[in-house]
Amino acid sequence: MNAAAVATARPHAAAPAHACWHCGERLDPAATRYADIAGVRRPFCCPGCSAAAEWIDRLGLGAYYRLRDQPAARAAEPSAAPSPWARPELARHVVRTREDGRSEVCVLVDGMRCSACVWLIERAVGALPGVAAVQVNAAARRARIEWDATRTPLPALLDTLTRAGYGARPLDAQALDDARRDESHAAQKRLLVAGLGAMQAMMYAVALYIGAFDGMDAVTRDFFRWLGFLVATPVVLYAAQPFFAGAWRTLRARRLGMDVPVALAIALIYAASLVEALRGGAEVYFDSVSMFVFFLLAGRYLEMRARHRAGDVTDALARLAPACADRVRTDGALERVGAIELVPGDRVHVAEGAAVPADGVLESDACRVDEALLTGESEPVAKRRGDALVAGSVVVEGPARVAVERVGADTVLAGIVALTARAQAARPRLAAAGERAAARFVARVLALTALTALLWSLVDPARAFTASLAVLVVSCPCAFALAVPAAITRALAVLAGRGVLVVRPDAVEALAAATHVVFDKTGTLTDPALALDRIDARAGLAPDAALALAAALARGSRHPVAQAIAAAAATLPLRQAEDAVARAGLGLEGVVDGRRLRLGRPDFALAGAAEAALDARADAVVLADASGALATLHFAERPRADAGAAVAALRAQGLTVEILSGDAPAKVEALAATLGITRWHARQRPQDKLARLEALRRGGARVVMVGDGVNDAPVLAGADVAVSLGHGAELAQATSAIVLSGEHLDALPAARRLAQQTLRVLRQNQRWATAYNFAVVPVAALGFVPPWLAAIGMSASSLLVILNALRIGRRRDAHAREAIA
Repeated sequence: MNAAAVATARPHAAAPAHACWHCGERLDPAATRYADIAGVRRPFCCPGCSAAAEWIDRLGLGAYYRLRDQPAARAAEPSAAPSPWARPELARHVVRTREDGRSEVCVLVDGMRCSACVWLIERAVGALPGVAAVQVNAAARRARIEWDATRTPLPALLDTLTRAGYGARPLDAQALDDARRDESHAAQKRLLVAGLGAMQAMMYAVALYIGAFDGMDAVTRDFFRWLGFLVATPVVLYAAQPFFAGAWRTLRARRLGMDVPVALAIALIYAASLVEALRGGAEVYFDSVSMFVFFLLAGRYLEMRARHRAGDVTDALARLAPACADRVRTDGALERVGAIELVPGDRVHVAEGAAVPADGVLESDACRVDEALLTGESEPVAKRRGDALVAGSVVVEGPARVAVERVGADTVLAGIVALTARAQAARPRLAAAGERAAARFVARVLALTALTALLWSLVDPARAFTASLAVLVVSCPCAFALAVPAAITRALAVLAGRGVLVVRPDAVEALAAATHVVFDKTGTLTDPALALDRIDARAGLAPDAALALAAALARGSRHPVAQAIAAAAATLPLRQAEDAVARAGLGLEGVVDGRRLRLGRPDFALAGAAEAALDARADAVVLADASGALATLHFAERPRADAGAAVAALRAQGLTVEILSGDAPAKVEALAATLGITRWHARQRPQDKLARLEALRRGGARVVMVGDGVNDAPVLAGADVAVSLGHGAELAQATSAIVLSGEHLDALPAARRLAQQTLRVLRQNQRWATAYNFAVVPVAALGFVPPWLAAIGMSASSLLVILNALRIGRRRDAHAREAIA
């Protein structure tokens, strides 16, 4: 910026101004700066605003100033200090590396005021090298950005937001609290002004009504009218500002939103009252307009509270990760550090009652953790040495020593937050359809208002204004427009609280209408961990004794076979192995009760070919000593503990259940018989599975495909609803529409019941809104409803929609009706 462009001299004579061109704040003549924007000299209140405007102009995005419907927030002054985002320990807590190699960050953006801000952010950030996608949610003030970090570093990306006049904050608990507090305070201030204005206006109106019967003189009458004007003016110009801004925004976009009739009604009532007061007319409506705005704001405030409450579960996830951690130093002492300072390989001590600061592996013998918000599991989960612990889980029985494996944005907790944030940013098909219907409804409302005014002007002109106003107010489609978002938002929050993460909101509708559920077998219907099937003991050794010896060697190993042996021996007396050594790809070796034992592949355990050939089987592990084999341990897949109940519940809901597996027919048939599934297909390649799904869909079926989320990704893409079981690091990489984060299959039938309830409530809301308008519009058109009563009725109908949506998920165990009303 040079002296020719910016100065503190007097403004250009041809461009007088009293407000900052960027933020609209009143100018201080002593500190006013000037800059040439698009060839025109513009005044600015501070260096921050002038720098932001010049930056926007250089990017070729000057149309922002034409599109916006309110001034921008005051921009911060440019800083030469190094960006904190350049610190790797901070960046890794907000940046996630996607499966395709791209980076992803979700930040809160301060200063967003209108749709033009969304337009500016998307284009300014999208113009940077390597940026693939920018998704901005103006209501939540969040931006999700996907980009190539090797071409544009994170500080440069966020510096673009700062230069454009916005502030970016990491999506953490503090940022969430700040955003909610700011929104609540703004709504409370407007509601307070409207409430005080309505009370005062009603007091003056009562005096006018009484005076009309007691013969009040004209001077006193005008005095009370102008008092009503004084208290109604801040209500209209300040408290009602969101309605005017919303109406202007939709009209500039050539759409009709629900704010259009509201803003029109407020403006007409206020203007007509002012005209009547100036000419000494018969009626003024300052009390009506004040009450109208108050009731509208009260309804929207309750809507905001309901929206915040619906997001409590999602935002609570962001608060789970603790700010500090007790890191174990090399000398064994503990040091208190920030959780953002942890790196993979660190060891942390988690006290009883504290939260785990990062994903890792338990090094203590055992503990119990509460994972309720993460997985929906209501009971504490027992963990043993070598088990995985996830960030945000609370140690209820401890303490615990944890080896850190993943931190920041790579944790399971961060993956859940990212998935839910992605779902909240998306617009469901039902919501888009509801907005289009509301726009058509508004057009009909305006036409009906005009018709009412025309007919009354022919019958009784004195009543034309009040009757048409009542029609305009009472038929405002606020309740109709809220029907879909209120129900969907509530459903997403309830499902997230139960460990069901809906990544694509349209999946709620598709899940409710499903007719078939197709399961993959391995890892989906079966437990990912192996199960000990039987023990063939030899040399006079009892099976339990052989298992105890094998478990002594197996404890401490993370191999799936060793973990299966240790789990099977959990109730047996504990034996210790000395000099235990793991032979990669072969097995384990050590001394138990003074006897050297080997556990593993037959050729390794027996150290000879003769007997090894006898016991060599894919599912067999041999325990042997120097004299020969002591036992052969056989392993088999086992169904998940809740698989049978989940399949039965889905069939009880009228769904057809199938298995598509690439495994051998004998294994698939055995599992299907165990779970009561009559339709199954074995030896299925991915293309065979896709062909089967396509055949079902051609026959009119609505198919839900359930897989592991990563290996089954191509097949999941061929279903109407793709459901995956998320676990560990794979959770964040899942590409399905629904993720069962707790790995509990019984969450699926519960999710479908809730999806059906959501559609029922949604349709109830739409029917109520439609019936309400059909019932009250004729009464209002006949002149029996004053404008203030119309405002109460309209606000009450919107509140009823919100309260009805909050019923979703209230009774967790209540079964939905089979048919959707």
